[in-house]
Amino acid sequence: MSLLQIHLKNLSFYAYHGIYSEERKLGNYFEVNIDIWHQPNALPVFHMKDTIDYVRVYELVKQRMAKPTPLLETVVTEIAQSVLAEFKLATKIVISIDKLCPPILSFEGKVGVSFTLERN
Repeated sequence: MSLLQIHLKNLSFYAYHGIYSEERKLGNYFEVNIDIWHQPNALPVFHMKDTIDYVRVYELVKQRMAKPTPLLETVVTEIAQSVLAEFKLATKIVISIDKLCPPILSFEGKVGVSFTLERN
């Protein structure tokens, strides 16, 4: 079996996710990374119908990131589910979302969540 992998890396968003009212009011910077595996219909791949359209994946992510949500866990799992629902060729998705400026006193770094979803 051959698998092809599509990557969307370092996608930047300014969004209003978080459990604290300040986060929902002021917003924060987020970075999203996605890997999607699929088994192409044919090799070599010459047509979009035989692969995953990363432009459409980006649109799905952008739409979901625009909806303020308390937990990143909700956002990451909903994005993964929407990608698998839209792309029947997709067999596995790994997605991570990092909050680049978390509201933690004297904290340097970023926090985030990752989720892996495989088609049954």
